[in-house]
Amino acid sequence: MKTDQLIAALAADAPAEPGLGASLARWLLPALALTALALLGIWGLRPGLAAALMQPAVAAKVALPLVLAGTALVLALRSSRPEARPSLLPLAVLGALALALLAAGLLTTPQARWPQAWLGNTALACLISIPALAVLPLAAGLLALRRGASTSPARTGLLAGLLAGAAATALYALHCPEDSPLFYVCWYGLGIVISGAAGRLLGPRLLRW
Repeated sequence: MKTDQLIAALAADAPAEPGLGASLARWLLPALALTALALLGIWGLRPGLAAALMQPAVAAKVALPLVLAGTALVLALRSSRPEARPSLLPLAVLGALALALLAAGLLTTPQARWPQAWLGNTALACLISIPALAVLPLAAGLLALRRGASTSPARTGLLAGLLAGAAATALYALHCPEDSPLFYVCWYGLGIVISGAAGRLLGPRLLRW
């Protein structure tokens, strides 16, 4: 049987996306619950969180990663089917929104305060914490996506990594006291990129069929 015929046969026999979605939920939801418990037990929530979330800049640092996580989830499921290559345009749109937040931060922050707003007081902690919180969701996501039949495991792994990193970031944002877009667009973004890169590296090893 030729390769294209094999792929076509697998596509016809592949599990329906809702079945794969249910598998992903079974793996991912407990992983996220454990990650949330780790956040509460080790990092804790920031004081005055409810009041802080009423500020648009603070709400955005939670909402944008949540939207990214949901987007990456949908794309990862689609990417897990044979020959599927879902458009990454939604990720580009979210990236543009993040850059718009960064630009707004630059415009509303006095230039003399840019370095402090960018580095904050917890940049290193942020850069360590987000990938650490993403480990369990990434492992769960990759294990669940092995039920799929992705013909682009690197891309699927990347999307799983972005999903895990974004979910971890949304949780970490509930702890982080840094509210400047100059800080969180850069450092949260870098943490998500690290998780995505880890998924990209692991995908070909764990999702290959």
